[in-house]
Amino acid sequence: MNTAAPASMNHRMEFIIGGLLRAGVVFSGSVVFLGGLVYLSRHGLETVDYRVFQGEPEGLCHVGGIVKNALAMHGRGLIQLGLLLLIATPLARVALSLFAFAYQRDKLYVAVTLFVLGVLIYSLLCR
Repeated sequence: MNTAAPASMNHRMEFIIGGLLRAGVVFSGSVVFLGGLVYLSRHGLETVDYRVFQGEPEGLCHVGGIVKNALAMHGRGLIQLGLLLLIATPLARVALSLFAFAYQRDKLYVAVTLFVLGVLIYSLLCR
């Protein structure tokens, strides 16, 4: 039996998943950095009154509002979008692993990965 083919496939999948994680972190970090620059360029000289608590604006409390603010090039919207992308990076890694295990026809790992993906999605959607 030739075990070189599965080992090669595992190595290739590890390489792809590693690239996905690196790209996700670099891209999300770049979006956060851009948002910080935009925010500081517009609000960097404002004084802050720490005696009064101001919560998150309603437009930045859900994904649609975050995307709308980011597309309008608002600094806080870009920062929030970058953080959402950072959260989505390991979620994409689990989803990619699910497809890799399905391609290899490894039913046990497909079931475990599907369970983990379900728990992650549930934890993100339900507050």
